[in-house]
Amino acid sequence: MTVALMWEARAVPGRGGELLDWARRQPLAKAPLRREAFRAPQDRVLVLTWWPGSYDTPDLPELGDPPGGLTARPVHRWRFESAGTETP
Repeated sequence: MTVALMWEARAVPGRGGELLDWARRQPLAKAPLRREAFRAPQDRVLVLTWWPGSYDTPDLPELGDPPGGLTARPVHRWRFESAGTETP
């Protein structure tokens, strides 16, 4: 089974690139199966990490909070359990 951790933040206007750079540089306590970063309008940054385990697996490393003054609101975090993959 695989669980994905989602970390999403919105930067202060005009600082999305800085937030993306910060998120990419953050180490995790151990290596995930996969790690991918995304950006979106309104200076939003999303980081997804994939881990072996289930939704309830304890102690999976997550990205922390960015330094003060970089985000426009608190970071959002969610866990998702894989429901399988589909091929077009």
